[in-house]
Amino acid sequence: MAHLVMYRNGSVYSPADPFATAMLVEDGTVAWVGQEAAAASLLDDRMDVVDLRGALIAPAFFDSHVHLTELGASLEQLDLSAVRDAAGLLAAVRAQAATAPGEPVLGAGWDESRWDTPELPTAAQLSAAAGGAPVYLARADVHSALVSPAVLEAGIAPGTAAPGTESAHVAGERHAELRRRALDYDDDTRRRYQRAALAHLAARGVAGVAEMAAPQISGARDAELLRELLDAAGDDLPLVRLYWGELVDSAETARAVAGAFGPRLAGLGGDLNIDGSLGSRTAALSHDYSDAPGESGTLMLDADQVARHLVACTEAGLQAAFHVIGDGAARVLAEGLRIAMRQVGAERLQALRHRVEHAEMIDDDVLGSLLEAGFTASMQPGFDARWGGPGGLYEQRLGPERATGMNQIGRLLAAGVPVCLGSDAPVLPIDPWASVKACLELSDASSRISARAAFVASTRAGYRAAGVDVPFAGQLVPGAAATFAVWSASELMVQTPDSRVAAWSTDARAGTPMLPALDDAAPECLRTVREGRILFESPAFQGAERVPHSQ
Repeated sequence: MAHLVMYRNGSVYSPADPFATAMLVEDGTVAWVGQEAAAASLLDDRMDVVDLRGALIAPAFFDSHVHLTELGASLEQLDLSAVRDAAGLLAAVRAQAATAPGEPVLGAGWDESRWDTPELPTAAQLSAAAGGAPVYLARADVHSALVSPAVLEAGIAPGTAAPGTESAHVAGERHAELRRRALDYDDDTRRRYQRAALAHLAARGVAGVAEMAAPQISGARDAELLRELLDAAGDDLPLVRLYWGELVDSAETARAVAGAFGPRLAGLGGDLNIDGSLGSRTAALSHDYSDAPGESGTLMLDADQVARHLVACTEAGLQAAFHVIGDGAARVLAEGLRIAMRQVGAERLQALRHRVEHAEMIDDDVLGSLLEAGFTASMQPGFDARWGGPGGLYEQRLGPERATGMNQIGRLLAAGVPVCLGSDAPVLPIDPWASVKACLELSDASSRISARAAFVASTRAGYRAAGVDVPFAGQLVPGAAATFAVWSASELMVQTPDSRVAAWSTDARAGTPMLPALDDAAPECLRTVREGRILFESPAFQGAERVPHSQ
């Protein structure tokens, strides 16, 4: 017998009916969307009934760039995002070490660009705060870290500085090696972190993610354990599309690598790094960093390597993806695209919808190459909310002029480049509505987009970019998978970023589905559903269902 659930007495974000207040789900599929009067006439004894109590049903979010094990670890380990100087960081280490003397102190999230004074602690100071225990503290961008002598001595020799006085800060290949040693979790720990991350995502209205795995992040064993977890759980966890950031140079190698990962693999790339990050000054720039003359970042791939990888993936029928932050790296990507197009033709590249991750500094030449090759840009507007604006990290690293051209989401969309949005968690917290709001408030006013456009980029576009072959994915229309979240929101509005026009409307007669007002308190997730299965339910929503409707 079919399982029927009628959601009523709320609002439904659906292109099928902008006035919808009810939705019928049959065996995991949206069967009907409409208004209250029609819902009452459809009710029968076969149905479970959920009283929304005025809440909003909207398509669940798809986060287009996450790191699941690292996200799960961040939920347990020391969170340093709130510290504002070295003294505060050392105090946090001291307090953590006191809870488990002798155990490694692992943490993340510090960001000296937001500190009152940017001086970093020394390795000796970290060791003293931890009572001699190993300390590994990832910077917010996870491209560098602070480590204690116990970690330094376990890996690469610390260099020529006097013992105990050397810098605690490590970046580049040195950081990658020490990170692997410090975060060599056992299998049970990895599984726990992965489950915690997926539960955390579901509790925030996210029902699908693109997992960006790579040898330098969590390794192949981590990806294998994730596949085992997903195979065992079926549809009771958020959908995961797996990317593996390994460089290949032939179609045969690409097929062999892909075959090892099975059908959950979306593509080869994601965190296949052409460069690093701005915060750690490893993003590759065309000109020096403003706050570090003589430094212009690190290129990890050249244009020929980019082209070979792209051609290999294209000939193997696989999506490719590249991590690009700085304008120097973006130009390498563009040159690689041009080489690849000369070899296999633009149409073959376009068919695979290859991706560029982050794409923070895109000039006209790079934009033209992305368009010609049919690339999708996977971006994080939350980066701009955190690091843009006067005095922010972008301005510190790049100077005021270069900092104004960052994260040009609206410009890319207007030019015809598809854009999907994500968090890069744990770099940013899982807060998809904050990401939508950030699109309304980008530092570059000309690149701001409406809440509706940002919501589409956070839902439908994410599924498409990750190659999810499901009809109407990311929409709530009859025939679509019943994948959605229920939100408690104080008010619904149509929101645009242009203050010169009527940017705010609470009148549904405009014919546009409305989203939560993002100037008020953040919407609260009450329930997250994937294909009819409940992934998360808030205690505030429990008891809303009664079975059957006539009881």
